[in-house]
Amino acid sequence: MNLRDLQYLVALAEHKHFGRAAEASFVSQPTLSTQIKKLEDELGVALVERTPRKVLLTETGREIAQRARQVLNEIEQIRTIARRTADPESGAVRLGIFPTLGPYLLPHVIPAIRARFPRLELLLTEEKTETVLRLLREGRLDAGILALPIHDEQLHQEFLFEEDFVLAVPEGHELAMHDALKLGDLAEQNLLLLEEGHCLRDQALEVCHLAGAGERGGFRATSLETLRQMVAAGVGITLLPTLAVKPPVAPSADIHLVEFRGRAPHRRIAMVWRRSSAIARLLEQLADVFKKLPRELLVAREAAQPARKPRARTRA
Repeated sequence: MNLRDLQYLVALAEHKHFGRAAEASFVSQPTLSTQIKKLEDELGVALVERTPRKVLLTETGREIAQRARQVLNEIEQIRTIARRTADPESGAVRLGIFPTLGPYLLPHVIPAIRARFPRLELLLTEEKTETVLRLLREGRLDAGILALPIHDEQLHQEFLFEEDFVLAVPEGHELAMHDALKLGDLAEQNLLLLEEGHCLRDQALEVCHLAGAGERGGFRATSLETLRQMVAAGVGITLLPTLAVKPPVAPSADIHLVEFRGRAPHRRIAMVWRRSSAIARLLEQLADVFKKLPRELLVAREAAQPARKPRARTRA
């Protein structure tokens, strides 16, 4: 048994297809198939169920593949320790971030990261929260930027910032005439929400529950931009994170933003990584860059203007 054979098995577990696993491993399909068969012979167990159209791992194969991921991750940690010893701020960091935050946050922090870590290669992956967490546990990401709470004792959670929500309504909607809203003003309103799997959906549902509002039936958006377009088209109202309505996001003349009085609904953002990470110190320093995001980008106060002063109002 060698590390290369374990890599082949993990690739097969991920792709469930000999051809795609071989391509991902940069070897021919016969080579990968032969090495998997040799591994089965060495262990004395069947790892793979071979069918005409797809490949399934046996129960034993799935368990061994999971252990192999852990072994390969530990090997990568050893290599990382060696590289970081020579130059602690060089190499690559694989960072996961969820879709309703990444496009709006990264333009504000990437220049600062490049200035602070000129030799660092930041490899970004945009996925839903559960996928980012799975890739972290498997060692395929070094860190993730996610919304709290995160329930995983194996992960360190470094709080970064809070981001307010604003209410986005079509021009002419009754709520557009408010200078600001109380949560109770949303009572009996039905909001447009994202589909299952987006953490922003869960956060919006929590606000709806507190306000006595509900979800508009018959529609669930696949992205924040779809929600924005539905509001602009007059279909309904929704909650938007403040970063998603600040420059460089292009404004829409058909959407009016209304802030909340007092303590606005918000989400709490953190950077998370494995407690066993060999680059924990570097990740702490990287998190410090995100913590320095200007406060005016995160609070709703400057995202919306009173609807009763149309000439001075900033639309988005």
